[in-house]
Amino acid sequence: MPIISRIGRRTVKVRLLIFGIFAILIAGAVTMVYPFLLMVSGSTKSAVDASETRVIPRFLVDDAALWAKHVEGLFSESLDMMRQVHNSDVPAFDQVEPPAEPNPALAQAWLDFLREKDPPHYTYTIGYVRASVSRGPAPHALRAFKKERIEQFDDDINALNRAMHTEFVGWNSFFILPEQHLKRRDKPLATELGLAFRDFKARQDTESRYYFTPEGFYREYLKTQYTRKIEAYNEKHGTEHASYREIHLDRRVPAGPDRTEKEREDWVEFVRTLLNLLWVRADPEAAVAYRHFLRAKYGDVDTLNHSYGTNYKDFDAVRLIEEPPDGGLALTDWGAFLQGWKDPDAVRTYHDFLKEKYRDIAALNRDYGTHHTSFDKVPLTREPPAGDLALVDWCAALAGWEDEESGFRHFHILPAEQIRVHSVDFMFRDHLREKHGTVDKANEALGTSYSDWLDVLPPQRDAHYLAFHRKKAALRWELATRNYVTVADYMVRHGRGILNTAIYCALAVLGALLVNPLAAYALSRYKPPSAYKVLLFLMLTMAFPPMVTQIPVFLMLRRFDLLNTFWALILPGLANGYSIFLLKGFFDSLPQELYESAALDGAGELRIFLQITMSLSKPILAVISLNAFTVAYSNFMFALLICQDRKMWTLMVWIYDLQQNSGQGVVCAALILAAIPTFLMFALCQNIIMRGIVVPVEK
Repeated sequence: MPIISRIGRRTVKVRLLIFGIFAILIAGAVTMVYPFLLMVSGSTKSAVDASETRVIPRFLVDDAALWAKHVEGLFSESLDMMRQVHNSDVPAFDQVEPPAEPNPALAQAWLDFLREKDPPHYTYTIGYVRASVSRGPAPHALRAFKKERIEQFDDDINALNRAMHTEFVGWNSFFILPEQHLKRRDKPLATELGLAFRDFKARQDTESRYYFTPEGFYREYLKTQYTRKIEAYNEKHGTEHASYREIHLDRRVPAGPDRTEKEREDWVEFVRTLLNLLWVRADPEAAVAYRHFLRAKYGDVDTLNHSYGTNYKDFDAVRLIEEPPDGGLALTDWGAFLQGWKDPDAVRTYHDFLKEKYRDIAALNRDYGTHHTSFDKVPLTREPPAGDLALVDWCAALAGWEDEESGFRHFHILPAEQIRVHSVDFMFRDHLREKHGTVDKANEALGTSYSDWLDVLPPQRDAHYLAFHRKKAALRWELATRNYVTVADYMVRHGRGILNTAIYCALAVLGALLVNPLAAYALSRYKPPSAYKVLLFLMLTMAFPPMVTQIPVFLMLRRFDLLNTFWALILPGLANGYSIFLLKGFFDSLPQELYESAALDGAGELRIFLQITMSLSKPILAVISLNAFTVAYSNFMFALLICQDRKMWTLMVWIYDLQQNSGQGVVCAALILAAIPTFLMFALCQNIIMRGIVVPVEK
């Protein structure tokens, strides 16, 4: 029978009361559901949308937000690389916008060029390899590469370490660094793992690649030298550029009446010292100077052969390097020849000459008008120095070193006029020139408005955007689930976390259903004189939080040599005072006539306990089971303290370890996945609990 009758509901006051009750219930539901939805939304985040507080992630409904998130993953969160490749100046990924009018014809011409010419492996890399900035999830390209290695080595990380000379402690620490190949210090991955990744990226579709652009790198270099204001650059160079986009990297050193000496200096400094050697080539005429350099450094061809592992008959047989090797002494010598090499003996002789003449560096500074801190800091230059006295000393120190054939044989540098830049930018321009002949014909065929071939840049941004439109649904699914995949992969491949947790929870529930009911049954069935004192003692255990008892429990378990065992996890919580108190009260409510009838029928105490007491106590036993499971499953601090061996870590400890090295998205995903077992356990016990509440009321 309802509390409020149908007639009573017709009054205004009762209706307002009902409305108020429903409003309070709805508000309470919202305060519970809204934070949960925010956590679900947060489980999809990365660095680009970490500051958003939306129930529905914006990338799921907004293509512009999805594009920004995709670009972030495509460039493995490298903002500088994205700026260079997409020719952009955006200060952050969250400000990336789709191209206003992408050019499909130009993008198709770029794809045709890649298919026909197939540039070398060092000209490109693939995206979604690493999320190092936000400590985010394992991107899908890294997951696919790792999966291949797992299959190759039968899930044995030690076999991979032996074969590829790596030192990964586990599959969850497996990673590959995103390739750069623009700065001089960047080298292609020539290790076994690097070669495997080279093969892997070659098998990926073109849409997942981005190609390195030395021109974009050159612009970034100029901005570091002259600030990002084009006015500062124009003032230094005497130019009138409207933006940095009008500045291009020439194939050769700038020359001609319209080019300034400052532009030449920038080009020479950039190509000689900063640009990766992979993009630098020398004209055939440089072969003679290169051989003289090797002869000056090594003296005889046998020393060269021993250092290089070659078998040249003489220095004239040495070929000019056309494409720099991945590493080794040959690459080091090639860089020294490009940047400028001085014979160390010549430098030492020059400094010894100055020390013998001036004795004190202060005397040299006084005569030279310099401020050198020591004789070793006085530079030895190929060209005669300024200053009469410095010139006299330079000539005296180098007397007799001049060689008519090669100039000063102790100074070697590749002439700037014999250097050229060889990059995908110029390869694409040459491809269009071969196909269309002139810029005007190319503009007519491609719908562009270039005024010079140098204005043509690989349309990677347009190509990426057009490919993005074809796979938006797949991208949304990947970006929404990758954090969960990362957490699941971490849990499955990290030791015995899942197995340990399953064993621990099962034993905890079994112990709670065995020890607590027996103690409560004894207190309820036999009613000893000290029953209430025992209950009081059991209730007093609830006054002390678990943190207070952890130290004495740890000391006791250590004394019994039980640390890092399941016994250490189970025994301290095997008997629970609150559970015994709860069970005793429930057992007291059972009809005593049932026990008397069973005794008259000849049932033993064990049969009475199992078939009557336990059978009628399913609702309260479900509550006890749920509580025992929850305590065991969520046990973190105690489990970490008692079981410090990683082989005995439970799921909560592994999740904590994951969170220490992860960003917001992975943390939220870990918390949601960790809550699923507790939810399933509650759903399993819910029907039993509700049946114990509703059925007695109906009766």
